[in-house]
Amino acid sequence: MSVWVVMLGLLAAAAWSIVDLGVSPATILLGVENAVNFVSRVFPLDFPPVSEVVALTVETLAIVTVATAFAVLVSTPIAIFAAATTTTGRMARGSARVVIVTARAIPDLVFAIILFRVFSLGALPGILALGLHSIGMIAKMYADAIEEVDAGPIEAVTVAGGSRWQWIVSAVIPQVMLQMIATALHRFDINLRTSVLLGYVGVGGIGLAIRDALSTMNYARGMALAVIVIGLCILVEMLSGAVRARLLGRPRERRGLRGLADRFSGGWVDSPMATHEAQRTRRGAVRISPPWNGERIRRYLGIAATLLVLAAATLANDVDPARIGRDLLNLPQTLGLFWPPSDDGLLGTFLEALLVTVQIGLAATLLGLLLAIPMGSLAARNVAPNASVAAGFRTLIVVVRGIPELILAIVFIVITGLGPVPGVLALAIGSVGLLGKLVADSLEETDVRVQDAVRASGGSRVQVYVAATVRQVLPALVAHVLYQLDVNIRSATLLGIVGAGGIGFYLMNAARVQQFEAVTLLVLLILAVVLALEVIAVWTRRVVR
Repeated sequence: MSVWVVMLGLLAAAAWSIVDLGVSPATILLGVENAVNFVSRVFPLDFPPVSEVVALTVETLAIVTVATAFAVLVSTPIAIFAAATTTTGRMARGSARVVIVTARAIPDLVFAIILFRVFSLGALPGILALGLHSIGMIAKMYADAIEEVDAGPIEAVTVAGGSRWQWIVSAVIPQVMLQMIATALHRFDINLRTSVLLGYVGVGGIGLAIRDALSTMNYARGMALAVIVIGLCILVEMLSGAVRARLLGRPRERRGLRGLADRFSGGWVDSPMATHEAQRTRRGAVRISPPWNGERIRRYLGIAATLLVLAAATLANDVDPARIGRDLLNLPQTLGLFWPPSDDGLLGTFLEALLVTVQIGLAATLLGLLLAIPMGSLAARNVAPNASVAAGFRTLIVVVRGIPELILAIVFIVITGLGPVPGVLALAIGSVGLLGKLVADSLEETDVRVQDAVRASGGSRVQVYVAATVRQVLPALVAHVLYQLDVNIRSATLLGIVGAGGIGFYLMNAARVQQFEAVTLLVLLILAVVLALEVIAVWTRRVVR
């Protein structure tokens, strides 16, 4: 009962935020004339030369690739220490959890501001900013996956005399490897969108080019670059989704030439990696290592291709290790500029801006939820009238998810003017993409037998949906809404740098005029709000379960 009281309280706060911020159809209609003028200045789009587009795309993808790889590399040991399955010491587990929560709570923008002060311009601050923030989410997902592994293989290795690290490597990591890869791909998608935002603080790539174009009011060039970003995000979303489905899905029977080759080779091309029968060599000895079958060869080729991409991305970023060492020597002096925190006499203004940031997150989550529920429902195969409708809405959700919130915020700022309204509208549309996908996935994971029972008793499609389907996903829906609220509040902080209201505006201004003590205070205020929301989310998920 207490959970629903909290949820009703958040609902009331979100409704009040919409009214208090002035988000209404009338506000949008007043900007119709601005929208028409904006469209006239955007079209025809001014695309850069192909060589420049390729160079910007390669630079952006190189930064995102190295940042994601860095986050995965660092997150794995942190997750091992944070998971109760692999860690017995309270001190180690608590310290790892603190690192995870802190990395999640501090926005990428804040990391970028600090790191640009340490390393100056270049790709390195962007890589570290994206990577350090990504550690919070990746390590959390990895730790949760580790805590859900089957204990049987662990006990078998332990009984055989294996040490703790031996059973972690041989019994735990293999069980969560697919989830680790899927999480890394998802984070790569998120980092690609965030890299556009970090272009506003100097991170190279397409984001920096968009900033330069829009700062000179060259909307035709800026929106052309935005279209390229949207297409790139959609392409990455589709590719990562296909890879995740391939990794986590069930194997299908091969058809065509590959199936014919598999049958002629006696199953060599697509034979499973493990069987219950002992594998033997030609001399009759039991084979200890896995055979070099099609599955193993494809796996090693995939690993080799991944390493080549990482090496190419690292070389493309042109990071100088000697310069890194020199800059790190100045780290204590740089951090000293940020302490102690100071409000410069603007604490009241900061708190008011923080409240606006929270209001933007609440309002955007509610508006996004109102659209995401019907869209997500029609995208679920077990709810949609037919497969074509489900596929159509799935495609629409992918397209919406492919549009970075920063691009939407810039467009709405031109239409409605500066302030919180464009931030709310941009995040609301972004919420539709993520929440719609989560709702659709949750609906498809419901027990169809309950729905069949209601349908067999004479229930209509609407009755089956309300009485059998929605009731099963309510706990998951609560978790999804709280997660989206968390995301929106963090994003509202970042969108303030382009004038979309909230505390981000003051954060960016303090960094520009080098009032680093004020930056620290603003970060602490943001951290307090995020941690409070994290506590509510953890408590709610625990009670709902």
